[in-house]
Amino acid sequence: MVYRRMMIKARTAKFQIGQIVRHRIFSFRGVIFDIDPEFNNTEEWWLSIPEEMRPSKDQPFYHLLAENSDSEYVAYVSEQNLLADESGEPVHHSQISEIFIKDKTGGYRPRNPSLN
Repeated sequence: MVYRRMMIKARTAKFQIGQIVRHRIFSFRGVIFDIDPEFNNTEEWWLSIPEEMRPSKDQPFYHLLAENSDSEYVAYVSEQNLLADESGEPVHHSQISEIFIKDKTGGYRPRNPSLN
């Protein structure tokens, strides 16, 4: 019998839970509360993105407590579309206090670390 070794490409997420990030194209920012190592949403959601902007599925995707100047919401964003937010400004999403505690550096750490 011949066994073939499968090469598994390990991906390391560029951002971490509790980090404040902003979208590189659209005007919103948020706090990461979960990370998928690769796309893990519906095909319908993925196809709803205009083809010329549609990201590759084989990269980390981040769940954000997001906000813009008009509203707050939960966003699902590919790594290629995020940048670290260096503004030092807090995120004011109403659900942050349910999940995070603000730390001394201005970032957020999970309220219940055992959930991660």
